[in-house]
Amino acid sequence: MNTETLLAFGKTTVGNSWINIGIFAAFVLVTLIVVFRASKNNKSAADFLAGGRGFSGAQNGIAISGDYLSAASFLGIVGAIALYGYDGFLYSIGFLVAWLVALLLVAELLRNTGKFTMADVLSFRLKQKPVRIAAAITTLAVCLFYLLAQMAGAGGLVALLLGIPDKAGQSVVIAVVGALMILYVLVGGMKGTTWVQIIKATLLVLGAGVMTVWALAMHGFNLSEIMGDAVAAAGGNTGLLEPGAKYGANFPTSNIDFISLGLALVLGTAGLPHVLMRFYTVPTAKEARKSVVWAIWIIGAFYLFTLVLGYAAGAMIGPEKIASAPGGENAAAPLLAYELGGSVLLGVIAAVAFATILAVVAGLAITAAASFSHDIYGSVIKKGKATSEQEVKVSRWTIVVIGIVAIVGGIGANGQNVAFLVALAFAVAASANLPTILYSLFWKRFTTRGALWSMYGGLGSSLFLIIFSPVMSGGPTSMIQGVDFHWFPLSNPGLISIPLAFILGWLGSITDKTKESAELAAEMEVRSLTGIGAEPPTHH
Repeated sequence: MNTETLLAFGKTTVGNSWINIGIFAAFVLVTLIVVFRASKNNKSAADFLAGGRGFSGAQNGIAISGDYLSAASFLGIVGAIALYGYDGFLYSIGFLVAWLVALLLVAELLRNTGKFTMADVLSFRLKQKPVRIAAAITTLAVCLFYLLAQMAGAGGLVALLLGIPDKAGQSVVIAVVGALMILYVLVGGMKGTTWVQIIKATLLVLGAGVMTVWALAMHGFNLSEIMGDAVAAAGGNTGLLEPGAKYGANFPTSNIDFISLGLALVLGTAGLPHVLMRFYTVPTAKEARKSVVWAIWIIGAFYLFTLVLGYAAGAMIGPEKIASAPGGENAAAPLLAYELGGSVLLGVIAAVAFATILAVVAGLAITAAASFSHDIYGSVIKKGKATSEQEVKVSRWTIVVIGIVAIVGGIGANGQNVAFLVALAFAVAASANLPTILYSLFWKRFTTRGALWSMYGGLGSSLFLIIFSPVMSGGPTSMIQGVDFHWFPLSNPGLISIPLAFILGWLGSITDKTKESAELAAEMEVRSLTGIGAEPPTHH
């Protein structure tokens, strides 16, 4: 099948746009029915924000993998491997190792200690008001970065599939995704969102699995042959099979940048509020552990698929065609689907990628809404006296506001590489959230001042360094073209901002004269390890 004629940019789409739209519409229709059915039992805040804690370990494990395997995992990584080979696969390794770190270190302890949000854990034995405000701010910041990445992915993907080369048309697409997300979350809450994640994760892994087997079958089930063909398609560039194609170009900056990216990916997952919040949807610690096992198997298999798919896209389509397609490197997976199975497989894979974006965006929106309604409104403004109905009402208003912000931001971020935008979200999560989570769970002397210094310091330093990095200005792919105000050499701030946040948390605590409650520290330790008494305290 010939993709060359399809890539006459702007004149024709890849595949048949009516088939693509039809499969999109069918998916949206089915998930909306599921969401409406799930919404019938959304009575309390526990129903709306934690799915009534009614999901089994297996269901939650599939939903967690759905939340974690974002459009960046699928579109961004396959594209990065197709263009850069070995260095692109490092995203997969980073995301997978990160997941293991997150689960083994903090997931179950967090689940046992909190109720709805990450702030429940961070403020458990510290002063509620300042810590909850800080945790809500960092949660909203991470969710916003991640939302921008997903919305930009939606713009690039649909540009490719519906043949919309102009930015105005892509902006309309991003607005439609945002509107659908608002509808899903307003109607279904966490319950509806979880079911959308389960459907989407199943489709994504099946779709990627089918493409992987198909691509291997066309090369005699020989991965070496696929890699050899990818090198040949790249004009004999053997750099695809060794480190350095992307991160070894201008030594030493790119190598240090790579270490910074790796740190952000590996440590960021344990601070991602929308993934951690998933653990509140299961009834017991045992089910939480079961969901971890399910998620590890699904995520591990998926990242192995991306290795084959990335090299297969490089071999069968070629890096030049991928780079020049609408959507750039994010188009590698859809183009490979078209090359393998024509319009129908392309339509299915595109719908899966679209579903991925919708589901992750819905998960992020409900996390941000829960954080605002439960932490800021319920605990700070109403001082813990808000009724369940009031919290749900505020959540719904928050979702609408976040949806509008995400649409505007997504239109602004359209055209950026999705995996890279996600890496920035991870850097903010690793800097602003992870040190405080670890100190809260494992260090008895940790104080309110330490928490605030660590959260605001991590958030502020990572944002500050991103603004003055090549990401924003001074490079060929910078967000703001035509100006150069960058002085920080790294694209990812993790190497500086993460250690800084740990140091600030330690420094703030040892210089703090006020002693935190030893009883609450002991209670938190028992709770985190056993799950006994999982209702948040009402002190301070």
